[in-house]
Amino acid sequence: MLTGALPPPITWVGGVDGHLALLDQTRLPHARDILVLRSLAGAVDAIRRLAVRGAPAIGVAAAYAVILGVRERAPQSPAAFAAALTEVARALIAARPTAINLAWAVHAVTARGREEPSLEALLAAARALQADDAERCLAMGDAGRDLVEDGCTVLTHCNAGRLATAGDGTALAVLYAAQRAGRRFRVLADETRPLLQGARLTALELAAAGIPVEVVVDGAAAGLIRAGQVQLILTGADRIAANGDVANKVGTYGLALAAHASQVPMWVVAPTSTFDLSIASGDDIPIEHRDPQEVLSFAGIATSVAGVGARNPAFDITPHTLLRGLVTDRGRVSPVTQETIKAVVDQSRS
Repeated sequence: MLTGALPPPITWVGGVDGHLALLDQTRLPHARDILVLRSLAGAVDAIRRLAVRGAPAIGVAAAYAVILGVRERAPQSPAAFAAALTEVARALIAARPTAINLAWAVHAVTARGREEPSLEALLAAARALQADDAERCLAMGDAGRDLVEDGCTVLTHCNAGRLATAGDGTALAVLYAAQRAGRRFRVLADETRPLLQGARLTALELAAAGIPVEVVVDGAAAGLIRAGQVQLILTGADRIAANGDVANKVGTYGLALAAHASQVPMWVVAPTSTFDLSIASGDDIPIEHRDPQEVLSFAGIATSVAGVGARNPAFDITPHTLLRGLVTDRGRVSPVTQETIKAVVDQSRS
């Protein structure tokens, strides 16, 4: 198994005639393969099959994919350029419906392209969005680092770190900031079935950064929380509704119930770009359902008998009432209410 520093998950190589390079996260931790993408279809496939994943990272990758899609259509007029933007945006947004950062990033880049119909403008917008995400990661880390007390054990779910963003991550950015501040702590990483993002990715990231980490099966987390072996829970988010309800990797809701029952603080860490004020509550967030074979097999080997079906929701909804608060690039939000959320989102857009 490979150890040491990880390559960046997303890189644009060259100018407008360049390509998108993605670290194939389906191959981690055993191999560090780089996908070289020059077409919209290739980028959409990479997003769908989780070669790139994590809400902010998907957004950055999609921003660069807009360039690929428009470039291969070779529009010859402003009207044709605008039509290409619409077509490309539709294909990208449909790739994964739950994570709002994808649509947010695509809309940001295409808006720039409608103002200035050129590939150069699209590339500048995508690069600015990538740099902005890295800055937001640092801000979230700074906002949340004091939540990590010396000697505590932190539980995480899925992967919300450097592999999921253009910077230090969301939930893991808090841990990296706490590490820089000299805090000593341990991390329990939920394995995160069925694709093991915690075991494969979070544990890899934290080990590479020198942070003590242990992997636990998802089903063990509630018991460890009740036994007093967890002092803080940190997760990321794929979309946050206007009232603070959170869509995140399936299994997050169960952690929140256990945390609430045992009065263990649970904080969700996400940039303000992950908030969707057009959706009133988590009941209205679309939930992606993935291939049942992800549940019925492991590493290509069937784990159940032929003819058995499976349900494979990729996300679940955690009600805001179960959370201690939210950590954003504009500071912490606690209590979580529609008013406190609107205030922090309005601040970020002013």
